[in-house]
Amino acid sequence: MAVNCEKVVGELFAAWTRLNLDEVMSHFAEDAVWDNVPMSPAKGKQAIREMTQGFMKDVSAFSVVILKSLHEGNVVFNSRVDTITTKSGKRAEIPVAGMFELDDAGKIRVWRDYFDLATFTKQVS
Repeated sequence: MAVNCEKVVGELFAAWTRLNLDEVMSHFAEDAVWDNVPMSPAKGKQAIREMTQGFMKDVSAFSVVILKSLHEGNVVFNSRVDTITTKSGKRAEIPVAGMFELDDAGKIRVWRDYFDLATFTKQVS
């Protein structure tokens, strides 16, 4: 695979920090799956767009600190902290373990995140 997968994942998160929906979506394959465990997965680019749009409508800022990243072939694993600030001014710092599978064109086919929903909910309630 000639694509730098870690760079693609970094560009995805950069788009998230700008809360730029179209830029975020440009990183996904048409048949992609975003499995944001413990929530229900979004299957297909349109479903991912809808889930992302729903998330972004309540967010005023988003940032990511990647603590560790491992890359093998077309798979990237990372341990990170996502910081979300809501439009109401509440802020949550959520530890996340993520896994990304990319196709040969450098598009994300699978994005799977694992986080504790109660940790998020406590901070924004």
